[in-house]
Amino acid sequence: MPRSWVFEELLFMKRSRNEVGRWRMLRQQQRRKSRWLEGQSRRYRHIYRIRQVHHLQLRRLSLYAVAYEW
Repeated sequence: MPRSWVFEELLFMKRSRNEVGRWRMLRQQQRRKSRWLEGQSRRYRHIYRIRQVHHLQLRRLSLYAVAYEW
């Protein structure tokens, strides 16, 4: 397939400093956002696990209380 002149121009076109800076800032922003989301989900899992353990402890306690009453 023959290359078009537009493709050639895009391939060898030099980016301006502003454009490069803009792309870097966008990439950095995306990275920060994804890391923040990752941290949020990690914190949520941590809280969820604490609640789960607490719930299991309560269930065990109630089982012993019922067995003790017998």
